[in-house]
This record gives sequence, C-alpha cells and structure tokens, in this order.
Amino acid sequence: MKLTLPLKIAMLCAAMLGTPAAAADDFPSKAMKIVVPFPPGAATDILARKVAQKFSESFKQPVVVENRAGATGTIGSASVAKSPADGYTLLFATTSTHGISPNLYKNMPYDPVKDFEPISLVGWSPNVLVVHPSVPANSVKELVALAKANPQKYSFSSSGSGSSIHLAGEMFKSMAGVDMLHVPYKGATPAVTDLLGGQVQLMFDTVASSLPHIKAGKLRPLAVTTTKRSVALPSVPTMAEAGLPGYEMAGWLGLLAPKGTPKEIVDKLHGEVVKIVNMPDVVDSMTAQGIDLWGSTPREFLTVISKDVPMYAKLMKSAGMQPE
Repeated sequence: MKLTLPLKIAMLCAAMLGTPAAAADDFPSKAMKIVVPFPPGAATDILARKVAQKFSESFKQPVVVENRAGATGTIGSASVAKSPADGYTLLFATTSTHGISPNLYKNMPYDPVKDFEPISLVGWSPNVLVVHPSVPANSVKELVALAKANPQKYSFSSSGSGSSIHLAGEMFKSMAGVDMLHVPYKGATPAVTDLLGGQVQLMFDTVASSLPHIKAGKLRPLAVTTTKRSVALPSVPTMAEAGLPGYEMAGWLGLLAPKGTPKEIVDKLHGEVVKIVNMPDVVDSMTAQGIDLWGSTPREFLTVISKDVPMYAKLMKSAGMQPE
C-alpha cells in the first residue's frame, strides 16, 4: 500500500506520542547513577545511599552513588545538568546547591530552576537553636531579651559565611531585632567545639550534629527552625511556637533530573521516592540522623526551589555578603 503524505505524518505523530510511555515502561533497563555533590559520610550522602539501595531493589538494576564534591556542591550539580535527560543520571540536591550557591557565585554553571526537572523532596534537615549552659535563657523570648539588653555581647558560630547555619542566624537577628556577632568557622565541627567550650554562646546547628550534646546536657535547645517540630526533638518548640512567628529556615534534600527528562520517567521515579520515605527502616535510620522525611510532588519541590533563591538573596544582602 502506498502511503500518502498525510498518512505518513499521522503515523509519525502516533509514534512520537507513544515514545515517552514506552520509554517509561522500559525504564530503567540499565544501571543508574545518583550524584551527591558533597563528600561521603554526611547526612546527604547517607540518605542518597538509602534511596539508591531501595531504587536498586525495586527496579532490579544497579544504582550507584557518585560523590562529586567541590565549590559548595556546584561541580557535581553542573555535571548532572549537562547529562543526558534520560533518567539514568540524577542529582541529590540540597538547599546549598539550589538556594544558597546561586547567590554566592556570579558565574554559576547552571540555573537552579531552568536546568533541572524536580522529582521529589526527600527530606528536611531542621536546624535547632542551641545555647551554651552558661547562657541564662531557657526560651527564645528570654534570649531575645538578653540580646536586646546587651548588644553584641552574644555571638553565634557557624560552619562558614554563607552556610545555611550562618543564614539561619542572620534571619533570627533580622526578625528578632537583635545585634549579635557572627563567628564563622571552617566547618561545623570546630564551630560546635567552641560552642561546647563556651567561646561562643549559641548556634543554629543541625539537629543531627547537636542531638548527642543535647542528650548529654552540654547544650540547651530553645527552638527548631522548621514550621513543624522535629521528629528527633519532639519536645522542642518551633521558632513560631517560641515567639517568633513567620520564622522558617531548614535545609532540604531532594532528587532532581536534567531538564527535558520525560514526564513519565519523572513520575515513575517520584512514585518510588514516595514509597521509600514511608518505609519504616528508612524512617528509623534517618530520624537518627536528624532528617525528617517527606515525599513531595514535583510541583511542590519546584515551588520550594523557586522561593529559596530570592529568600537567600535577601538574607545575604542584609548580611552584607556579595557574590564572589
């Protein structure tokens, strides 16, 4: 039978329409890779490896985790942005890679919104406001009163200028109307060490980092920085409950694919993430790391990223920080 031009066009269109669904049905048919843009061992890496393990069990394909650290996560993130949009190379992104870094560097190698397809948020990493036992404050309201009565007497440590821990403190200063000194360190470990030693008085630390010291009575928790209480610290109020309504600052962890990845593949991956974050063994292991799990929709994840970029820009400007 001789095919007319209109029939040829109709057949081509039908084939094109069927391709994504067929691709999703066959996906994955080979090994997958999840890029973690930070060194091994941190909570981000631990959660990414949990996801990789569960993906592998469900998809019956190898799923490897590749740590590509450098430039506060931008090197690994850029590599995924430039990867084929086929679902086989994914990024385990964080607030740092898609909220803070775009405001730290003038020449970013990727656009946090335009170069990626959101799959799902996987979890939140709440910060907790902790004070040294020598600080005579048992609540956020008491701390604010002390800081207002003694400008620049109280100092807060951080893992470095521009870190989420630093910016949590800057947001607190702005919203509470207090004048405190920021003391940046080269990493969270020395920042916590000096807090324990009393060289600084407070810190907006990650729950995972502070939890052992809180349990040992070496640090006093006043509030968590999320809108909901932390699973790991259920008795500690949120900042809003403690008297600072509207305060919200939490690090998120989520899964992204390169821009252009077929929707059917994104949806398939999203469905698996939702299953994973509700598995009891995953919940138990990540709660111990101070991570609150949550499987969002791709649209919800996009909204979080889109809001974070201008929010951090405003915070960094108020802190006098300029892009490098």
